[in-house]
Amino acid sequence: MSARLLKGKEVSDALVTQLSQEMAKLNFQPKLVFIRVGDDPASVAYVRGKNRLAEQIGICSLVNALPQETKQAELMELIAELNADDSVDGILVQLPLPEHLDSEPILEAIDPRKDVDGFHPMNVGRLWTGQEGLVPCTPAGLIRIMDHYQLPIEGRHVVIIGRSNLVGKPAAALFLRRHATVSLAHSRTRNLAALVKQADIIVAAVGRQALITPEMVKPAAVVLDVGISRVDGKLVGDVHPDVAEVAAHLTPMPGGTGRVTVAMLMQNTLQAAIVRRASG
Repeated sequence: MSARLLKGKEVSDALVTQLSQEMAKLNFQPKLVFIRVGDDPASVAYVRGKNRLAEQIGICSLVNALPQETKQAELMELIAELNADDSVDGILVQLPLPEHLDSEPILEAIDPRKDVDGFHPMNVGRLWTGQEGLVPCTPAGLIRIMDHYQLPIEGRHVVIIGRSNLVGKPAAALFLRRHATVSLAHSRTRNLAALVKQADIIVAAVGRQALITPEMVKPAAVVLDVGISRVDGKLVGDVHPDVAEVAAHLTPMPGGTGRVTVAMLMQNTLQAAIVRRASG
């Protein structure tokens, strides 16, 4: 019996409908500003998709497309201007940046209240200490998928493969918040296959094709595939296709977590707008 597919479009559509209804109740229009440096085709496509969804929901969305040779100081100056602009609720710097730019100080320069990517150290700290704050969109999307399909988290053993600041670590924090037992695995984990075999919920977030094989998955497991790599011009995930014959639930790749990530960005923007205005 094949796994039930956890389709990102279904989850995203439900969230977009909810956000549109919440937007209709507001007496203001949230404003989201994207910053893109250079013309990397993937970045251009990602920003275009995010911008399109923002407009669909009713969020005022602007794109600052800067030239490839933009200097660090120029980018920092733009962020300072957006921080000071009271009409701006969310600021997103599209990654990766050109090699001559240092992304860490750039992301730290964003006002934490407008950090809709959830990458600022202050928001990271809030996440790990159980406080309210803006949370990275992909990990938040994983929780959203689980909730949409009414899949239990509390008491389950979650094995996350990949310890990045963008997915692995924040995903661990979010699953812990929901009272799961979390194992965070990585390239130096011993006996990875045996550890993954114990998991009720597997999060694959490495970017290595077919890293998770059917032999590593126990029946009835939920498998969330976040890893992306390009093979022969096609996008593939970290999970071998045959895992669908073992797992109970599986996110397809593509078509799984990506669309939900973008929808969660819109939720973060709405949350940032409401919280910032409420706090004055």
